[in-house]
Amino acid sequence: MARKIVVIGGVACGPKSASRARRMDPDADITIIERGEILSYAGCGLPYFISGDVPDIKELMCTPLGVVRDTAFFKNVKDINVLNRTLAEKIDRKKKEVHTINVQSGEKDVVPYDSLVLATGGMPFTPPIEGVDLNRVFKLTYVEDAQAIDTALKKGDVKNAVIIGGGLIGVEVTEALVKRGLKVTIVEMMDRILPGLFDDEMSAFLTGHLVQKGVTIMTDTKVSRIVGDSQGGVEAVETDKGKVDADMVLVAVGVRPNVKLGSDAGLDVGPRGGLVVNERMETSDPDIYAGGDCVEQVRLVGEQKVFVPMGSTANKHGRVIGTNITGGNDTFKGVLGTGIVKVFDFNAGTTGLSEAAAKEAGFDVMTTLSPAPDKAHFYPDALPIGIKLVADKKSRKLLGAQIIGPGVVDKRLDVVITAITFGATVDDLANLDLAYAPPFSPAMDNIITAANVLRNKLDGLARGYSPQEVKEKLDKKEDFIILDARMPEEIQEIGRIDAANVINIPLGAVRKRADEIPRDKEIVTMCKISLRGYEALKILEGMGYSNLAFLDGGMLLWPYERIKTLP
Repeated sequence: MARKIVVIGGVACGPKSASRARRMDPDADITIIERGEILSYAGCGLPYFISGDVPDIKELMCTPLGVVRDTAFFKNVKDINVLNRTLAEKIDRKKKEVHTINVQSGEKDVVPYDSLVLATGGMPFTPPIEGVDLNRVFKLTYVEDAQAIDTALKKGDVKNAVIIGGGLIGVEVTEALVKRGLKVTIVEMMDRILPGLFDDEMSAFLTGHLVQKGVTIMTDTKVSRIVGDSQGGVEAVETDKGKVDADMVLVAVGVRPNVKLGSDAGLDVGPRGGLVVNERMETSDPDIYAGGDCVEQVRLVGEQKVFVPMGSTANKHGRVIGTNITGGNDTFKGVLGTGIVKVFDFNAGTTGLSEAAAKEAGFDVMTTLSPAPDKAHFYPDALPIGIKLVADKKSRKLLGAQIIGPGVVDKRLDVVITAITFGATVDDLANLDLAYAPPFSPAMDNIITAANVLRNKLDGLARGYSPQEVKEKLDKKEDFIILDARMPEEIQEIGRIDAANVINIPLGAVRKRADEIPRDKEIVTMCKISLRGYEALKILEGMGYSNLAFLDGGMLLWPYERIKTLP
């Protein structure tokens, strides 16, 4: 008798698990239950439909060959039954039945199963704010949400948008709305944008780029209410720092695991709010599997339970589930928490533990910042990227990375992801035989250079300060010297740190003019990317100076105020 497989959820993990199960078992009776009408769409592409980069929203629902993945597609191509516009109301684990209701007709039914898959995804969190139900207050989870936003924009009377939440969705939609001609303000309750992904200095660097593009950023700011007009539409957003005019509002404060169906059935729910699954994606009931945004998973660094909703992960879960539910034996070990986002001209990616998260997890942390062109500096289209690496001092193992800039970020990020996954040290990373030719990378690739800078720090060959640490020293009015080793014309081009204790001696003149540098004060050396800063440090060290450090990342990664006059 054919095995009855029922999948609840028809977006990412659900269709993937059903399709894999069909390939593994041609005789299985497979049914997908989906509350919405649209199946297997690329939810991560919705901001790019709003921006106009994806002109037809149907492209997000098609195979690479342009075939729409609708109920007929699943039946004709995969022999999978789809009950869309159908809500799964209850699971009877004893009888192994799913109780359903058609959301249009109200007709109820019971669907039996031998094996059940929960792919119920995540639910957008709605903060308890007055006015969230006004017209033109949107979320962005479903295709219908993107279509509603597009329709509102096409009317031509939306000029000002407020995005509540500075996470991935909020930042992606910011660019989309600016492309559509809107003035955008991001309101974020935390002290920086993308707070779950980037440390302070990297977030500040990204914030500066958004501000350059005309975006207003309000961090450390709480929304008190959304103000409506006499027509029931949006007029403004009130915060604890004042009122912001708004013709539309996007609420993007994150998602929560959608676990009610599973928890009501008595399945275990973990500390992060997701369903508990093992490496085989089995829940606490061996006949019920779960995957995608409704489950918790293990972070591979630190082995903590985390909730990291990603479409890429959901598809991997689906493949494991489809294999195991048909008698196979596959496992999913966990995630690093990788994320990447395009922000206007910048690419920004992160993986593993941030510096803050690594310290919270109990690691003795060493970090470095390393900016450089993504190709050989003489190649015509070379563009800068800045890399932050996080490592454990004792084991020298890589813990995480954050990479930002207009150059090629994803390639370097993927190298670090692979290295961390296989337990590599900073030394391993520095010696990778990466592909080199001037159109693709410098002779010493950016990621190798960053690893070598971190090795120098781990080996005690140099001491570095992050931009944030130097800014704190300036704010405390500490008595130290910043030695800028650049040429004067560079300072006038890209600026310098706005402080009275900055002196400018180009690297080639440091030996001759060392008498201008006091020996009784701490000297922090720097340049554009701190390569010359490091060279200046070593020169002074050889001349008997002892209290030396360099500015990690140089002026290229200095996210604070700068001036273009010579010191």
